[in-house]
Amino acid sequence: MNENIILSNDFSGLWTGRSPVRIVSLVPSLTEIFYYFGLDKYVVGVTRFCEHPEVKFPKPAKIGGTKNPSFDKIKKLNPDVIFASKEENNLADIERLSTICPVIVTDIVTIDDNLKVLEHLGIMFQKKKAASAVIKQLSSDFKKVIFADLKTAVYLIWKDPMMTVGGDTFINNMMLYAGFENLYFDATRYPEITMDKLIQDNPEYLLLSSEPYPFKEKHVEEFERMLPATKVILVDGQMFSWYGIRPLFTKKYFSSIL
Repeated sequence: MNENIILSNDFSGLWTGRSPVRIVSLVPSLTEIFYYFGLDKYVVGVTRFCEHPEVKFPKPAKIGGTKNPSFDKIKKLNPDVIFASKEENNLADIERLSTICPVIVTDIVTIDDNLKVLEHLGIMFQKKKAASAVIKQLSSDFKKVIFADLKTAVYLIWKDPMMTVGGDTFINNMMLYAGFENLYFDATRYPEITMDKLIQDNPEYLLLSSEPYPFKEKHVEEFERMLPATKVILVDGQMFSWYGIRPLFTKKYFSSIL
């Protein structure tokens, strides 16, 4: 990996004495952090999925999706730094974009990873006070697993093919705090599963995420017919998969599920 790609959650020493003034974000949850920290005037480019917060004016340029960012659009923005994620962005895109400027690639699998990223963003952009406040609240909210009696669950992110989550994902970590034991903890990333396998494993709960696949009430009914002993519910995908400041809102949401 070339020196312009920083694959680390500890990146605050990258710019000593000054902060980048032109930021491109390829990660919706990181974009949300920048605005929360009051760095919006420095954000020059975001993906079309960066919907939080709702920005009216001035709006940063839209540079495509997380998986297909426009190299030409990003280059014209002349960024000082591009923020990406090992989870959401493609290595080929990251390598090409690193010819423009440094690309910081975060790798957030747990709440602790998230706290480290918040800490170093606070240092990097002289927003230590704002970062410390978020870190303090999240450290309190996620000090321990909320539920002692975990319910077995399968979390679906896609329908055709049917895809779930493994133990090395941020969603898996958030499932624990929501009160669920991921039946596919031993799997990696986002494995495909069959309906026969799902029926055989017979989870207590089936969680249908609102994103990236937009599961609806009709899908709940379909799965209920196939899994009569399983509680099938729609869940807000952002509450399980977005890191940054989004977990500030998850404790209350999780308490409403079980």
